[in-house]
Amino acid sequence: MKLWLDGGLQDIESARVSVFDHGLTVGDGVFETVKAVDGRTFALTRHLARLARSARGLGLPEPDLDEVRRACAAVVEAHPVPLGRLRITYTGGHGPLGSDRGDQGPTLVVALGETTRRPDSTAVVTVPWTRNERGALTGLKTTSYAENVVALARAHQHGATEALFANTTGRLCEGTGSNVFVVLDGEIHTPPIASGCLAGITRELTVEWTGAKETDLPLDVLERADEVFLTSTLRDVQAVHRVDARELPGTPGPVTAKAMRIFDERAGDDLDP
Repeated sequence: MKLWLDGGLQDIESARVSVFDHGLTVGDGVFETVKAVDGRTFALTRHLARLARSARGLGLPEPDLDEVRRACAAVVEAHPVPLGRLRITYTGGHGPLGSDRGDQGPTLVVALGETTRRPDSTAVVTVPWTRNERGALTGLKTTSYAENVVALARAHQHGATEALFANTTGRLCEGTGSNVFVVLDGEIHTPPIASGCLAGITRELTVEWTGAKETDLPLDVLERADEVFLTSTLRDVQAVHRVDARELPGTPGPVTAKAMRIFDERAGDDLDP
Protein backbone atom coordinates (compact mmCIF):
# COMPACT_ATOMS: atom_id res chain seq x y z
CA MET A 1 0.00 0.00 0.00
CA LYS A 2 1.16 3.52 -0.80
CA LEU A 3 0.00 6.98 0.19
CA TRP A 4 0.93 10.50 -0.84
CA LEU A 5 3.11 12.49 1.55
CA ASP A 6 5.66 15.27 1.06
CA GLY A 7 5.09 15.54 -2.67
CA GLY A 8 5.10 11.90 -3.73
CA LEU A 9 3.99 8.34 -3.15
CA GLN A 10 5.46 6.59 -0.13
CA ASP A 11 5.10 3.13 1.33
CA ILE A 12 2.45 3.11 4.02
CA GLU A 13 4.74 1.19 6.36
CA SER A 14 7.52 3.78 6.23
CA ALA A 15 5.64 7.08 5.69
CA ARG A 16 6.06 9.39 8.67
CA VAL A 17 4.52 12.67 9.81
CA SER A 18 6.27 14.64 12.56
CA VAL A 19 4.99 14.21 16.11
CA PHE A 20 5.07 18.02 16.20
CA ASP A 21 2.65 18.36 13.28
CA HIS A 22 -0.03 20.87 14.25
CA GLY A 23 -2.69 18.54 12.92
CA LEU A 24 -1.69 16.05 15.63
CA THR A 25 -0.91 18.36 18.53
CA VAL A 26 -3.86 20.79 18.30
CA GLY A 27 -6.11 19.50 15.49
CA ASP A 28 -5.03 22.34 13.20
CA GLY A 29 -6.03 20.88 9.87
CA VAL A 30 -8.78 20.28 7.35
CA PHE A 31 -9.77 17.20 5.40
CA GLU A 32 -12.01 15.70 2.75
CA THR A 33 -13.35 12.20 2.24
CA VAL A 34 -13.88 11.35 -1.42
CA LYS A 35 -15.57 8.23 -2.76
CA ALA A 36 -13.47 6.17 -5.17
CA VAL A 37 -15.24 3.62 -7.35
CA ASP A 38 -13.21 1.18 -9.47
CA GLY A 39 -10.24 3.52 -9.55
CA ARG A 40 -12.19 6.73 -10.23
CA THR A 41 -13.10 9.52 -7.83
CA PHE A 42 -16.57 11.01 -7.43
CA ALA A 43 -17.32 14.77 -7.22
CA LEU A 44 -13.64 15.58 -6.75
CA THR A 45 -13.94 19.16 -8.02
CA ARG A 46 -16.56 20.00 -5.39
CA HIS A 47 -14.54 18.32 -2.66
CA LEU A 48 -11.40 20.25 -3.57
CA ALA A 49 -13.32 23.53 -3.61
CA ARG A 50 -14.54 22.80 -0.08
CA LEU A 51 -11.04 21.80 1.02
CA ALA A 52 -9.83 25.22 -0.09
CA ARG A 53 -12.74 26.97 1.67
CA SER A 54 -12.03 25.11 4.89
CA ALA A 55 -8.32 25.95 4.68
CA ARG A 56 -9.10 29.64 4.19
CA GLY A 57 -11.54 29.56 7.08
CA LEU A 58 -8.89 28.06 9.34
CA GLY A 59 -6.26 30.54 8.14
CA LEU A 60 -4.08 27.90 6.50
CA PRO A 61 -2.11 28.64 3.32
CA GLU A 62 -4.11 28.04 0.15
CA PRO A 63 -3.63 24.39 -0.85
CA ASP A 64 -2.16 23.65 -4.28
CA LEU A 65 -5.22 21.97 -5.76
CA ASP A 66 -3.28 20.77 -8.81
CA GLU A 67 -0.96 18.88 -6.48
CA VAL A 68 -3.92 17.50 -4.55
CA ARG A 69 -5.46 16.24 -7.82
CA ARG A 70 -2.17 14.59 -8.79
CA ALA A 71 -1.94 13.01 -5.37
CA CYS A 72 -5.50 11.65 -5.55
CA ALA A 73 -4.93 10.25 -9.03
CA ALA A 74 -1.65 8.59 -8.01
CA VAL A 75 -3.07 6.99 -4.87
CA VAL A 76 -6.24 5.75 -6.58
CA GLU A 77 -4.23 4.39 -9.51
CA ALA A 78 -2.01 2.50 -7.07
CA HIS A 79 -5.06 0.93 -5.38
CA PRO A 80 -8.01 0.61 -7.80
CA VAL A 81 -10.40 -0.94 -5.26
CA PRO A 82 -14.10 -1.50 -6.06
CA LEU A 83 -15.16 1.02 -3.40
CA GLY A 84 -12.72 3.17 -1.45
CA ARG A 85 -12.55 5.99 1.07
CA LEU A 86 -10.02 8.49 -0.26
CA ARG A 87 -8.90 10.71 2.60
CA ILE A 88 -7.23 14.08 1.91
CA THR A 89 -5.67 15.64 5.03
CA TYR A 90 -4.10 19.12 4.98
CA THR A 91 -2.62 20.46 8.21
CA GLY A 92 -0.69 23.41 9.57
CA GLY A 93 2.49 21.33 9.45
CA HIS A 94 5.37 21.20 11.92
CA GLY A 95 4.75 23.66 14.75
CA PRO A 96 5.38 24.47 18.39
CA LEU A 97 3.62 22.68 21.24
CA GLY A 98 0.88 25.29 21.48
CA SER A 99 -1.66 27.11 19.37
CA ASP A 100 0.86 29.27 17.48
CA ARG A 101 1.76 27.91 14.04
CA GLY A 102 5.24 27.16 12.79
CA ASP A 103 6.79 28.44 9.58
CA GLN A 104 7.77 25.18 7.84
CA GLY A 105 4.65 24.98 5.69
CA PRO A 106 1.64 22.67 5.63
CA THR A 107 1.47 18.89 5.46
CA LEU A 108 -0.53 17.09 2.76
CA VAL A 109 -1.45 13.44 3.10
CA VAL A 110 -3.67 11.46 0.70
CA ALA A 111 -4.52 7.86 1.59
CA LEU A 112 -7.04 5.28 0.46
CA GLY A 113 -8.86 2.60 2.39
CA GLU A 114 -11.16 -0.06 0.96
CA THR A 115 -14.74 -0.13 2.20
CA THR A 116 -18.09 -1.75 1.42
CA ARG A 117 -21.46 -0.32 0.37
CA ARG A 118 -23.66 0.71 3.27
CA PRO A 119 -27.02 -0.97 4.01
CA ASP A 120 -30.09 0.67 2.46
CA SER A 121 -31.31 1.79 5.90
CA THR A 122 -29.88 2.48 9.33
CA ALA A 123 -30.73 3.58 12.87
CA VAL A 124 -29.82 6.94 14.41
CA VAL A 125 -29.97 8.51 17.85
CA THR A 126 -30.14 12.08 19.04
CA VAL A 127 -27.51 13.23 21.53
CA PRO A 128 -27.62 15.81 24.34
CA TRP A 129 -24.68 17.81 23.02
CA THR A 130 -25.13 20.69 20.57
CA ARG A 131 -23.47 22.17 17.52
CA ASN A 132 -22.41 25.79 17.91
CA GLU A 133 -23.80 27.52 14.84
CA ARG A 134 -21.69 30.61 15.60
CA GLY A 135 -18.35 28.96 16.44
CA ALA A 136 -15.01 29.74 14.82
CA LEU A 137 -15.02 26.36 13.05
CA THR A 138 -18.68 26.31 12.03
CA GLY A 139 -19.06 25.11 8.45
CA LEU A 140 -15.41 24.03 8.16
CA LYS A 141 -14.42 20.39 7.71
CA THR A 142 -11.57 20.32 10.20
CA THR A 143 -9.59 17.56 11.86
CA SER A 144 -10.87 18.77 15.25
CA TYR A 145 -13.24 15.79 15.31
CA ALA A 146 -13.23 14.52 18.89
CA GLU A 147 -16.76 15.78 19.52
CA ASN A 148 -17.94 13.55 16.69
CA VAL A 149 -15.98 10.59 18.04
CA VAL A 150 -17.76 10.88 21.39
CA ALA A 151 -21.21 11.27 19.83
CA LEU A 152 -20.69 8.37 17.41
CA ALA A 153 -19.60 6.13 20.27
CA ARG A 154 -22.90 6.99 21.99
CA ALA A 155 -24.74 5.98 18.81
CA HIS A 156 -22.95 2.63 18.66
CA GLN A 157 -23.85 1.97 22.30
CA HIS A 158 -27.52 2.25 21.28
CA GLY A 159 -27.29 0.06 18.18
CA ALA A 160 -27.15 2.97 15.73
CA THR A 161 -24.63 4.09 13.12
CA GLU A 162 -25.10 7.84 13.44
CA ALA A 163 -25.80 10.51 16.07
CA LEU A 164 -27.80 13.64 15.27
CA PHE A 165 -27.18 17.05 16.83
CA ALA A 166 -29.37 20.05 17.46
CA ASN A 167 -27.70 23.47 17.48
CA THR A 168 -27.61 25.83 20.46
CA THR A 169 -31.12 27.12 19.68
CA GLY A 170 -32.64 23.62 19.62
CA ARG A 171 -32.94 23.39 15.85
CA LEU A 172 -32.09 20.23 13.90
CA CYS A 173 -28.53 20.50 12.57
CA GLU A 174 -26.59 17.43 11.34
CA GLY A 175 -24.98 14.11 12.14
CA THR A 176 -21.38 13.41 13.16
CA GLY A 177 -20.44 12.78 9.54
CA SER A 178 -23.67 13.23 7.62
CA ASN A 179 -26.46 15.63 6.76
CA VAL A 180 -30.05 14.84 7.67
CA PHE A 181 -33.21 15.16 5.59
CA VAL A 182 -36.85 14.72 6.62
CA VAL A 183 -39.98 14.17 4.55
CA LEU A 184 -43.09 16.13 5.59
CA ASP A 185 -46.31 15.77 3.62
CA GLY A 186 -44.40 14.43 0.63
CA GLU A 187 -41.80 17.24 0.58
CA ILE A 188 -38.11 16.86 1.37
CA HIS A 189 -36.54 19.28 3.85
CA THR A 190 -33.02 19.68 5.23
CA PRO A 191 -31.58 22.19 7.73
CA PRO A 192 -30.04 25.30 6.14
CA ILE A 193 -26.32 26.02 6.34
CA ALA A 194 -27.17 28.77 8.87
CA SER A 195 -28.11 26.00 11.32
CA GLY A 196 -24.39 25.29 11.70
CA CYS A 197 -24.29 22.13 9.62
CA LEU A 198 -21.49 21.31 7.22
CA ALA A 199 -22.20 22.07 3.59
CA GLY A 200 -22.00 18.42 2.61
CA ILE A 201 -21.19 17.60 -1.01
CA THR A 202 -23.78 14.80 -1.12
CA ARG A 203 -26.24 17.12 0.61
CA GLU A 204 -25.62 19.77 -2.04
CA LEU A 205 -26.15 17.31 -4.89
CA THR A 206 -29.27 15.86 -3.27
CA VAL A 207 -30.80 19.33 -2.92
CA GLU A 208 -30.00 20.09 -6.56
CA TRP A 209 -31.25 16.77 -7.91
CA THR A 210 -34.42 16.33 -5.80
CA GLY A 211 -35.55 19.91 -5.21
CA ALA A 212 -35.31 19.50 -1.44
CA LYS A 213 -36.05 22.64 0.56
CA GLU A 214 -33.65 24.16 3.08
CA THR A 215 -35.87 24.69 6.11
CA ASP A 216 -35.25 25.76 9.70
CA LEU A 217 -36.54 22.76 11.65
CA PRO A 218 -36.96 21.99 15.36
CA LEU A 219 -35.22 18.88 16.65
CA ASP A 220 -38.56 17.27 17.47
CA VAL A 221 -39.42 17.15 13.76
CA LEU A 222 -37.74 13.74 13.98
CA GLU A 223 -40.66 12.57 16.13
CA ARG A 224 -43.24 13.32 13.42
CA ALA A 225 -41.46 13.19 10.07
CA ASP A 226 -42.97 10.73 7.60
CA GLU A 227 -39.50 9.68 6.46
CA VAL A 228 -35.92 10.46 7.47
CA PHE A 229 -32.73 9.92 5.52
CA LEU A 230 -29.03 10.73 5.72
CA THR A 231 -26.55 11.83 3.09
CA SER A 232 -22.76 11.62 3.07
CA THR A 233 -19.91 10.68 0.77
CA LEU A 234 -20.06 6.96 1.56
CA ARG A 235 -23.71 6.72 2.59
CA ASP A 236 -24.92 8.47 -0.59
CA VAL A 237 -28.64 8.64 0.29
CA GLN A 238 -29.43 6.23 3.13
CA ALA A 239 -32.88 5.70 4.66
CA VAL A 240 -33.39 5.79 8.44
CA HIS A 241 -35.61 3.08 9.93
CA ARG A 242 -35.25 4.12 13.59
CA VAL A 243 -34.74 7.43 15.39
CA ASP A 244 -34.06 6.82 19.10
CA ALA A 245 -36.96 4.51 20.10
CA ARG A 246 -39.20 5.50 17.18
CA GLU A 247 -39.49 2.94 14.40
CA LEU A 248 -40.31 4.22 10.91
CA PRO A 249 -42.24 1.42 9.17
CA GLY A 250 -41.88 0.68 5.49
CA THR A 251 -38.34 2.03 5.24
CA PRO A 252 -37.28 3.26 2.79
CA GLY A 253 -40.44 5.25 2.25
CA PRO A 254 -41.50 6.22 -1.27
CA VAL A 255 -39.94 9.68 -1.24
CA THR A 256 -36.65 8.42 0.15
CA ALA A 257 -36.60 5.51 -2.29
CA LYS A 258 -37.04 7.96 -5.16
CA ALA A 259 -34.24 10.18 -3.82
CA MET A 260 -31.97 7.12 -3.56
CA ARG A 261 -32.76 6.14 -7.12
CA ILE A 262 -32.23 9.67 -8.48
CA PHE A 263 -28.90 9.98 -6.72
CA ASP A 264 -27.63 6.62 -7.97
CA GLU A 265 -28.68 7.41 -11.55
CA ARG A 266 -27.26 10.95 -11.64
CA ALA A 267 -24.03 9.93 -9.91
CA GLY A 268 -23.62 7.07 -12.36
CA ASP A 269 -24.04 9.42 -15.31
CA ASP A 270 -21.45 11.97 -14.15
CA LEU A 271 -18.51 11.20 -11.85
CA ASP A 272 -17.62 14.88 -11.37
CA PRO A 273 -20.97 16.73 -11.23
